[in-house]
Amino acid sequence: MSYALLLAAPLLATAALALIALRRDRRGWAALAVAAAVVLVLTVAFDSLMIATDLFRFDEAQLLGLRLGLAPVEDLGYALIAVFTVTAIWRLLGRSRADAAAATAGKTDADA
Repeated sequence: MSYALLLAAPLLATAALALIALRRDRRGWAALAVAAAVVLVLTVAFDSLMIATDLFRFDEAQLLGLRLGLAPVEDLGYALIAVFTVTAIWRLLGRSRADAAAATAGKTDADA
């Protein structure tokens, strides 16, 4: 199984979660884009450094062949999965906490 095929399902699933978490939130999308750009640049830089120092290798037969620096493009999928997952969890848990706080704020001491 190629690295790209291995990454396809988790990448699509986490992208869908991020889409659900950020629907109709332009600032959230902008923040996600900035975070993804920073993480991808850092991933290319540090993966290239680690590959150059021979800390790890990829099976060339399982790669698409496209590289940014020394890093194969498939390796960027893991970084995107992390960004999408953290964004979705942060927004979805934050929203549920805000909803719970708003619900309890409406109660009086007599209700408790």
